[in-house]
Amino acid sequence: MNIPLKPATRAGEEHLRQMLRLAAAVAFLVAVGLYAAFNVDHLPGLSTQALWFLIVAAAVGGYMAMNIGANDVANNMGPAVGSGAITLGWAILIAAVFEALGAIVAGGEVVGTIKGGIIDTRAFDDPERFTWLMLAALLAGALWLNLATMLGAPVSTTHSIIGAVMGAGIAAGGWGLVNWGTIGSIVASWVISPLMGGVIAAGFLYVIKRTITYQGDMSQAAARVVPLLVALMAWAFGTFMLLKGVSQVIKVSFAFSVLGGLAMAVVVYLLLHKPIGRMARRLPSSKDSVNALFTWPLVFAAALLSFAHGANDVANAIGPLAAIYEAVASGAVAARAVTPMWIMILGAIGLSVGLALYGSRLILTVGKEITELDRMRAYSIAMAATITVILAAHLGMPVSTTHVTIGAVFGVGFLRELLKVNYAKMEAVVRAGHQGEDREAVEAYLARFEAAPVDEKKRMLAEMKKRAAAHKHKMTVGQPSSSEVPTPFDKKERKAFKKAYKKELVKRSVVMRIVAAWIVTVPATAVLAAVLYHLLARLLAH
Repeated sequence: MNIPLKPATRAGEEHLRQMLRLAAAVAFLVAVGLYAAFNVDHLPGLSTQALWFLIVAAAVGGYMAMNIGANDVANNMGPAVGSGAITLGWAILIAAVFEALGAIVAGGEVVGTIKGGIIDTRAFDDPERFTWLMLAALLAGALWLNLATMLGAPVSTTHSIIGAVMGAGIAAGGWGLVNWGTIGSIVASWVISPLMGGVIAAGFLYVIKRTITYQGDMSQAAARVVPLLVALMAWAFGTFMLLKGVSQVIKVSFAFSVLGGLAMAVVVYLLLHKPIGRMARRLPSSKDSVNALFTWPLVFAAALLSFAHGANDVANAIGPLAAIYEAVASGAVAARAVTPMWIMILGAIGLSVGLALYGSRLILTVGKEITELDRMRAYSIAMAATITVILAAHLGMPVSTTHVTIGAVFGVGFLRELLKVNYAKMEAVVRAGHQGEDREAVEAYLARFEAAPVDEKKRMLAEMKKRAAAHKHKMTVGQPSSSEVPTPFDKKERKAFKKAYKKELVKRSVVMRIVAAWIVTVPATAVLAAVLYHLLARLLAH
């Protein structure tokens, strides 16, 4: 017999879990310090202070990697989990493995240490002061991501480190050190990224609805359309992986990436269109059946996105750490530095540890709290994120995958609201055309109307409008009293029906929380990094 736990017991268990997570995180950071000490002890002429500085910097780099894993990976896994395509546990396991693989296999031999050219490294002739700047930026970015994760706000890890490097750079060398043109592009991306993601995701979802779920026989429609959608996903992800994954190891052009993705799409279509078609035709004609066809494409999409994320965003943690290591080891400041494999491994493991310990909260925020997702909507979000990043890479636009993905979730939710309002209006037309008929006839007609294809819906609406106009004319000429006008619904039901127009399918409070976190990310990390730089300078200055 299952005995329900008392609230105090549940709170105690949750507190225990939090303490165990914290203990595991602290143990990981201690292990990072020992790991770093083992790998830097061989450096010639390294003073005790420099050794300890590198050990602390490595621990802060591991802390940053953990927070990237906890916050940023939700963008890849949230929609798949929210739609039910994969469980939370499996999502964390798959993401942890593919994030680590991406970071180690395709993280690149060279990592840009000054992310996005935010500051001019030529202004630094003192390597020691430069290492203080990088450590302050790394710690500020990590602390901000930690706070954002606690608040349930997915933010851009790239913008976090960019703001931190900017703030620490201003503190170290003044306002003229910052490349303000780059900062302006980043600010513009706050608007462009979510809008692009939202529009593309809404467009994909609308196409799916028009070509599949609005058709009379969904199974037949899915048999024709879903193989094309899967092939289109293969094209997008093939291009994406060549641009954002393979290019980290071997440089490939945009045109080659697009053509390579297209070749992959053709192969996928030839292999899968018949099996998917047969599967679709055997399924019942329902939305649930259509959703089931998108399960495995979503799982593969989430895994590939995690791989690409590990290959690219691990630099936000190990880039500054590589800069510190290079400056301490060589005694010179370099804008780009060869990253030792031990630092790459540190970043990869940090991503996976942070995801495993704290990633579930943001995955559920993205997947469940903003709007309700099914697998067709999750597919649209994954496609929007991928295509937007591909277009941005081609156009040279600095976009955040976090902003794109969250914007895509918003776009899907707002499209649902728009379609619901439109359907409520159409339903009102149907009811107006059935004035005077019994309730069973109205409900039967509405059931036929909902199952009808789009063209048939238009014909039925036109017929109902004519009937409603004729009924209104008849009532007006006869001038009956209000009590004599027949209506199939009472006052309470009509009031409830009107409220359907205003029903919100996107949680505004969550939207406002996330957007607010986006807006303050760069200035918040900049101020925090500047303060930390001054503290480090006072603490470490001879």
